[in-house]
Amino acid sequence: MMNWCCARLLRVLQHAGFEVTTAADGQEGLELISHSNFDLVYMDIRMPGLAGLDVLQLIRASQPNLPVIMFTAQPDINSAVEALRRGAADYLLKPLMPQALIDRTRALIASQQVERRKREILLQIENLKTELQNLESKSPVAPLLATGVEKALPASQENERFLKRGSLLFDLHARRLTSAERAIILAPTAFDYLLVLARHTPNIVGYQTLVAEAQGYQADVHEAQELTKWHIHQVRQALEPDQRHPRYVINVRGSGYRLVAD
Repeated sequence: MMNWCCARLLRVLQHAGFEVTTAADGQEGLELISHSNFDLVYMDIRMPGLAGLDVLQLIRASQPNLPVIMFTAQPDINSAVEALRRGAADYLLKPLMPQALIDRTRALIASQQVERRKREILLQIENLKTELQNLESKSPVAPLLATGVEKALPASQENERFLKRGSLLFDLHARRLTSAERAIILAPTAFDYLLVLARHTPNIVGYQTLVAEAQGYQADVHEAQELTKWHIHQVRQALEPDQRHPRYVINVRGSGYRLVAD
């Protein structure tokens, strides 16, 4: 049986045109996910049976690209940070505002479709590279053939694909980051936060702007500050030589963060 909040959430999303499936508890939800394809999961952090954070961890293990948004009626910064640490795409507080919920859902699903298409294109490129290499190895004019798919891309597409700030190079198609040719491994949302900072550098980016541009979610100042704190922590873990004395991602107290890329 659905509780009142779940039933309201169902009505709001269905009225907005989304196809929605509900589960009575975490175990039923895991079974549904294992047998069907979903674009997005909304889940209460407190549920009967399996705890929400445990269900989240199992989903991330089996389907790492499936975004999960946790929500709760009891604000708890520790549980919010733990949910984000375990891979939640976002953490919302009840009561959930209908229009904000619809906007967030549309943004995440659109992002999923873009990421899915990117993966398809990258797979096609890898297959084309393999085919091209096979043809080159058999062709008597192999030295005259192009040696990489990327070289055939027009300059305008190359410019749209890469963003460089100082030693940081963002590959926006592959969603990869390098610094002085060293690969920087970031969680997807942390990558988005750093990308927002890079696009605005050297200006300060406010907490609400960071959340809105990185996650497509409108949050009040306090909520945005808490959400941003964890993702910036992930960025610093990957980027900063000494997190106690950050060189790249600077906190401007009470205002937001800025990126020092030079």
